[in-house]
Amino acid sequence: MTALATVRSDTFASFSVPNFRRYFAGQAVSMVGTWMQAVAQSWLVLQLTGSATALGSVVALQTLPVLVLGPYGGVVADRLDKRKLMIGLQTMMGLLALVLGLLTVTGAVELWHVYLLAFLLGLNNCFENPARQAFVLEMVGPDVLRNAVSLNSVLVNAARAVGPAIAGIVIAAGGLGVCFLLNAVSFVAVVLSLIRLDVDELRPSPPATRAPGQLREGLRYVAGEPTLLVPLLMMALVGCLAYEFQVVLPVLAQDSFGGDASVYGFMTAAMGVGAVVGGLFVAARGRTGLPALIGTSMVFGVVIAAAALAPTLWLELFALLLVGAGSVAFLSIGNSTLQLEAEPHMRGRVMALWSVAFLGSTPIGGPIAGAVSQHLGARVGLLMGAVTCVVAGLLGLLVIRRQRRVTPEAEPVSPDL
Repeated sequence: MTALATVRSDTFASFSVPNFRRYFAGQAVSMVGTWMQAVAQSWLVLQLTGSATALGSVVALQTLPVLVLGPYGGVVADRLDKRKLMIGLQTMMGLLALVLGLLTVTGAVELWHVYLLAFLLGLNNCFENPARQAFVLEMVGPDVLRNAVSLNSVLVNAARAVGPAIAGIVIAAGGLGVCFLLNAVSFVAVVLSLIRLDVDELRPSPPATRAPGQLREGLRYVAGEPTLLVPLLMMALVGCLAYEFQVVLPVLAQDSFGGDASVYGFMTAAMGVGAVVGGLFVAARGRTGLPALIGTSMVFGVVIAAAALAPTLWLELFALLLVGAGSVAFLSIGNSTLQLEAEPHMRGRVMALWSVAFLGSTPIGGPIAGAVSQHLGARVGLLMGAVTCVVAGLLGLLVIRRQRRVTPEAEPVSPDL
């Protein structure tokens, strides 16, 4: 086998699983549709109100359910067949997009419609996110889980680049409503891929029996397992204050480089390209575990600091390439580590807490990053995220060292030392 063939085999190892190939193809179509809807929804709200505050309200309505109800979504994911649950929830997401599309193309849409549908979508995500993330392990098994998670991250970032571009063409040619309708159709692809999976090849986790106190049980379980608690705390910190690029970068483009929306577009594209490259690297060569997550968090902080201090636009774009790579590496390693460390009957609840730490922190971190960027400058907003990443890494390092002091027998000392 040539070196190129070996790299290709390592990078796409999870594609050797037929079920994952089918699922990945369906997700590729659906993710593009999702990003098309995100762009169209933002423009729709601005057309209806002309208010950035209203746009922020829609984002909050879509993410607040994850913050409030996300842990219970994990309980449901642990109780039910994840594949069947996802089929139902993905179908519901398609119906929500269809309703918004019909309201828009008929000219009947009002702001409260968008608010309500955004809230219902966020409510759906409370249950779909943990089920989808825990289901990956049931498809591919532990040996290639990290690879599968990394390739999923590559897919999300590739769709983030392709979806908005297609949305721009569709909006110009057919209007905003067509984007919503196309997103509704895109869910057919992922639902069909789930229906067509070979269920005999899946490795389903044993369902948790319905019992009182299962949410508290999940929280106690995580609290008693440092290998789970520390990555979740790290993600909560980093997700809250470092992943607010959609708030900080537009201000950086305008205030630091005198740019317009096109400069912001270049910045976003640079991060997207870096995320794809970084995701492919992690898929082929990455590791899992707390030490790997700590190291990645530190590096992520360094490259964000480099982006904060870059004096020219070209250096800024190069730094953002590295930020994109660090971003997807941190997410992939953290996600894989939690899935491999969690007990099968607890995996849904653990991944629900991961979603809360990442997605649910947006309503908290977004306003903080916005206020810092407005009053102190976008560069300080980025530096805040960089410091947070380093602090999160130091937190993990402190826990590892404390564990080694508590259990010295696990680390025998050589008599030569």
